[in-house]
This record gives sequence, structure tokens and C-alpha cells, in this order.
Amino acid sequence: MECVFGLVGDGFAVIVADTSAVHSILVHKSDEDKVMLLDSHKLLGASGEGGDRVQFTEYIQKNVHLYQFRNGIPLTTAAAANFTRGELATALRKNPYSVNILLAGYDKDIGPSLYYIDYIATLHKIEKGAFGYGSYFCLSMMDRHYHSGMSLQEAIDLVDKCITEIRTRLVVAPPNFVIKIVDKDGARQHAWRESVKNDKVATA
Repeated sequence: MECVFGLVGDGFAVIVADTSAVHSILVHKSDEDKVMLLDSHKLLGASGEGGDRVQFTEYIQKNVHLYQFRNGIPLTTAAAANFTRGELATALRKNPYSVNILLAGYDKDIGPSLYYIDYIATLHKIEKGAFGYGSYFCLSMMDRHYHSGMSLQEAIDLVDKCITEIRTRLVVAPPNFVIKIVDKDGARQHAWRESVKNDKVATA
């Protein structure tokens, strides 16, 4: 019952993901961060099979860093999206990854951007998007309330509307979500929306 969604506002992009690590009917943890910092000005939100998601996103992150070390300049958001899409397309013909990605970034001369990359290597530049069962509710909420040039407060209000709708409507809704933003000041965590704490079990 995963959910990853994001949108572009006025000078920033937001990616939100649930934080549940589940398998079959089991919840293993409720504080799994599924939005990775690719570099100082890029975020990568992913959903899919746990092993594929972690292995593939770490592989992309390390290659983005390697490019910067070798060349002295970071990849643009568009270049990182195309590299990610190329790796998924290559794997599709050998050992495909079951992973869907929203990649957000901020480039000095371009501004914020958001890319949709699915498990069969489809790539689109978008202003709003979502993956997972929660997308059925997020996309309708964003169709209703999203507009270009949203302020950060408007975007966070819309994010909260989406989270509320998911928790209300989805039969097995993830309880916790992490919100991250990227703008001219860099990529960073903005907030958590928690309804379940991942408390440590005391041992004797």
C-alpha cells in the first residue's frame, strides 16, 4: 500500500512518501525513509519491492556522486533523470527492477523540476505526480487543488490534504509520511506526518 507523490511550486519541488516497510501482511517498520538525497539539490522518491528500491536508488546515488567527482560538476536534474531512465531500460532487458521513481531537483538557470520514471523506463517531466495505491486519491486531490506557482505553504496544505485523504479512504493506509523539499538552498527534510511511533521494544 505504498504511496509516493510530489509537485512543483514557485521556486521549489516537494516529494512525499509513506514510511512503511511491509511484506505481505507484515509491517516490519514504520520509519523507512523512501526519499533519498541524490546530491545537494536533488531528491529521489521511490516505491516498489523493498530490495529493488534500496539497491537501485543507492546505485543511482553513487553513480551521480561518481560523475561529480570525475568531472567536477554535478549532473543537472534532467541529466540525472535520463541516466536513471537509461539504467532502468538496460535492466528491463536483463533483470528488471520493480521500482517507480519521482526525481525532483533544482538547477540554477532552470529552477525546480520533477520527473516521473516508472518501472518500464517511461520518463516524463511533470508538475505533479504520484505512484502507489495512494495515487488514486492524491492525483484527484491535486487535479482539484494544484495550480502553477504555488507557495510553499499552499503546497504543504495540499500535501496534508492528500495525506488525510489517503488515511481516510485507503483500506490499509500507511500511518506515517516524510516530506522533503528542494529549492535554491538545497534538498532537505521538511517534516514528518506521524500517527504511529516506531518505539523500541524493551529487552530484559
